[in-house]
Amino acid sequence: MDDVLKRLMARLSAAIEERDATMKSRAAIVEVAKQELRDDLNDEEETEFRALTDKVKDTDAEIRSLEERVAELSDEDDRTKRAASAQRRLKAVDASLRVNERRTYEAGNGKSYFADLVRSTILHDDEARGRLQNHAQDVEQEQRDLTRVDTAGGYFVPPKWLIDQAIDIARAGRPFANLISNQPLPPGTDSINIPKITTGTATAIQTADNAAVQETDIVDTVVTAGVKTIAGQQDVAIQLLDQSPVAFDELIFRDLMADYATKVNLQVLSGTNAAGQVQGTLGTTGINAVTYTDATPTVGELYAKLADAVQQIHTGRFLPPTVIVMHPRRWGWFLAALDSSNRPLVVPNANNPMNAMGINDVTASQQVVGTIMGLPVVTDPSIPTNVGVGVNEDQIIVMRASDLVLWESGIKSRVLPDVGSGTLTVRLQVYGYVAFTAARLPKSVSVISGTGLVAPTF
Repeated sequence: MDDVLKRLMARLSAAIEERDATMKSRAAIVEVAKQELRDDLNDEEETEFRALTDKVKDTDAEIRSLEERVAELSDEDDRTKRAASAQRRLKAVDASLRVNERRTYEAGNGKSYFADLVRSTILHDDEARGRLQNHAQDVEQEQRDLTRVDTAGGYFVPPKWLIDQAIDIARAGRPFANLISNQPLPPGTDSINIPKITTGTATAIQTADNAAVQETDIVDTVVTAGVKTIAGQQDVAIQLLDQSPVAFDELIFRDLMADYATKVNLQVLSGTNAAGQVQGTLGTTGINAVTYTDATPTVGELYAKLADAVQQIHTGRFLPPTVIVMHPRRWGWFLAALDSSNRPLVVPNANNPMNAMGINDVTASQQVVGTIMGLPVVTDPSIPTNVGVGVNEDQIIVMRASDLVLWESGIKSRVLPDVGSGTLTVRLQVYGYVAFTAARLPKSVSVISGTGLVAPTF
């Protein structure tokens, strides 16, 4: 509607301009006769004047027609917009009502998602199947994703509150994986191929007029990220699911989900690109390597290595890093460091420090804990601590996090009764797919390693 109205308005404007120009031409003929002190037009002028008059009449008729059509469409457009506005208000009210409705599987309502999967699959329980179908509608209404994933699969997608609770289990989470760019995994593929330019075009001063212009051909390659599977399962007695007063299946699922999150994080950090693993960040070819070798390491000496790691990203990527990631024990070493007057080098933010090497913003875990060199510091207990000569060193990662990409599929769940049917055992299973690459722009990552990062003492 808007496009049609715009085209009509343009035609109307053009017609008005044409009429005005015709009237000016007609007035100019009369003006010539006045200047020559003639009372009437000659035959040639009279013919041209009449032709211009007829043209003005025709243009006036076109203008009136266009004005009527514009008015009609404007009224129709207004009615359409008012109707659309009313429909949006109705949808908002409907959405508000749906939000206030109780979901099929909510924490503490006594309904077990996995138990219903078992009853529906094995016992063909209609009530359980009905709850699962209602849950599928809940998933669709929420229009959400599970770890940035499509919700295809209906009631095979676990309830959101189970996913949220899984993160609270006492396991290492996925802080590194959450820092980088997260995208949904495209369906129907076992690898993601990203074109990459290795040699770009070039410009140069033209040495003289008509001299040759610089021409350099682009050379490209492809970065491949294979799709890998992460899965886990647990065999459970049907009696435990049927008779236990505790939702034991939910405990199993939360634990599987917690470990799933840990494994995703480990893969993007240090996957080996072998035996079904992704190529993790630490093993990516072309990243910046900063070595800190010191038999008696100090925080002050490591500070210079951090500066080197930062400048290498500026130099190779031409954009700044965004975060520093280190093991909690390394951050603890920073916090414990003192100057010659026994003052901490990394000081609490509340002290409004002068010339501090770093700021300890908050006592936290697996998230931003402070700043160094103006960059947020995130602790991640999944950073390996068994590397180096003595197999007791850790590493520090400085990176521009948005340049690393993690693709994730939906986390799916299954109930498999056949594998243990002879013993009334059912298998609960979760699985998902991931792909990852840090090789798009490897100069976005600097890794500090060496003997200076041995296990610290306090």
